Amino acid sequence: MEKHLAEGVPAPDFSLPAQDGKTIRLSDYKGKKHVVLYFYPKDDTPGCTKEACTFRDDRDQFKALGVEILGVSTDPVASHHAFAQKYHLNFPLLADEKKEVSQLYGAFNPEKGYDRRMTYLIGNDGIIRRIIPNVTVDGHSEELQRAVKALAPSLPME
Repeated sequence: MEKHLAEGVPAPDFSLPAQDGKTIRLSDYKGKKHVVLYFYPKDDTPGCTKEACTFRDDRDQFKALGVEILGVSTDPVASHHAFAQKYHLNFPLLADEKKEVSQLYGAFNPEKGYDRRMTYLIGNDGIIRRIIPNVTVDGHSEELQRAVKALAPSLPME
């Protein structure tokens, strides 16, 4: 049964393997960084490549805001590794091959068999601050940066 996630509730913890083989746990960022958790359909497809490359190009702006970017799809680690290498992606891509995290976060589309494009902004306190259920790639990175800046005064500083 899918949990109902909403803005203002704690983000469910998870751990998944990244393209470099390391295991990333969401709770490792709590108290340290805000997290942009974005779900995307498939490695090395036009929209997903554009979205990932925009996050790559804007990573310094996100870092300055205290934000880590985590990309999630149901592709395997090897696919993520090739995708990250090809486009010099500088943030973790997480492999959710069992589709558990994607289902937990409501991103998995069972009709299509892969994730829909969806993003969560999670505060450094572990609380979901923003859910963007139907992402438009153009302008998405800027939208998230504005959202982080708008939240910053209300979030506890560590």
